[in-house]
Amino acid sequence: MYLDGGFGVGKTHLLASLWRNVDGLKTYGTFVEYTNLVGLLGFRQAVEALKVNRLVCIDEFELDDPGDTVLMSTLLGELVEAGVFLAATSNTLPEKLGEGRFAADDFLREIQGLSAHFDVLRIDGEDYRHRGAPDAPAPWTNEQVRAAIDRTPGATLDHFRELVAFLPQVHPSQYGALVEGIPLVGLEEVRTLSDQAQALRLVVLVDRLYDRDVPVVASGVPLDSLFTEQLLKGGYRKKYFRAMSRLVALTREGQSDQPQ
Repeated sequence: MYLDGGFGVGKTHLLASLWRNVDGLKTYGTFVEYTNLVGLLGFRQAVEALKVNRLVCIDEFELDDPGDTVLMSTLLGELVEAGVFLAATSNTLPEKLGEGRFAADDFLREIQGLSAHFDVLRIDGEDYRHRGAPDAPAPWTNEQVRAAIDRTPGATLDHFRELVAFLPQVHPSQYGALVEGIPLVGLEEVRTLSDQAQALRLVVLVDRLYDRDVPVVASGVPLDSLFTEQLLKGGYRKKYFRAMSRLVALTREGQSDQPQ
C-alpha cells in the first residue's frame, strides 16, 4: 500500500496505525533510515535483517539520486519475493519518483519496478499543522530563547550557524540518537539557507525532531523562510516544504509551552 498526498494530511498517522495493528514481526522507519541501514550493514545483511518481518513500513518514500533508485528497487523486490508486505507514504506518486532530481527517465525500469509493488491510495486534505494558524509564529529574541532553555532542564541551545557547521560531522543515521530525550531545542540567529547540502542535512534533523516531538524555540528569521526561493523551486522542494511545515509546528509547540 502506497499512501500518496500533500503535507500534513495524516499519512504518517495512518502508516503508524497500520504498523501498530499488525501482529508479528514488523519494522517502521523513514526512507532515509532504510538507505542508511543498508549503508551500515551492507546490502545482503540488510535484506536478511528485514525479510524476517511480516510488514515493513517506509515513511517519506522519495528518490534523491540514481543510487537510491537502484538500491531500493532491488531491496524491495527481494523483500516482496520473501513474502514481506510493504506500506509506504510519500508526497510523490510512484511513477513520478525522482522527477526533477536526476535523469529519472534513465532509471524508468527501476522506478516502474518500484511502482509495481504498490497499490496507490490518495490521501487528500489540508495541512493540519497549519489549520487555523498563521504560517509561522514570530521569532523570539535571543533573550527569550535563552530564558526558555534556562527554565527547561536538559534543553539544548545552539547558534544556528554552528549547528549547520556541526551536522556534517555526524552521519545522518545518527541524528535520531543525537536528539533522543531532549525536552526542548533552542536555536539562536536562524538564517535562510541557500546551500543545498546544508539544507538537506537540516531536513533530516527536522524529521528526527518531529519523529520524537521535540519542541523548538528560535530567534532569527521566521521558520517559513528557512530556505531560499531557488531551493524551493528545485527538485527537493517537497522535502523543504515538509521540513518547514514540521518545524513551524514544533516551534508553535515550544512557544506555547513557555511563559513569554
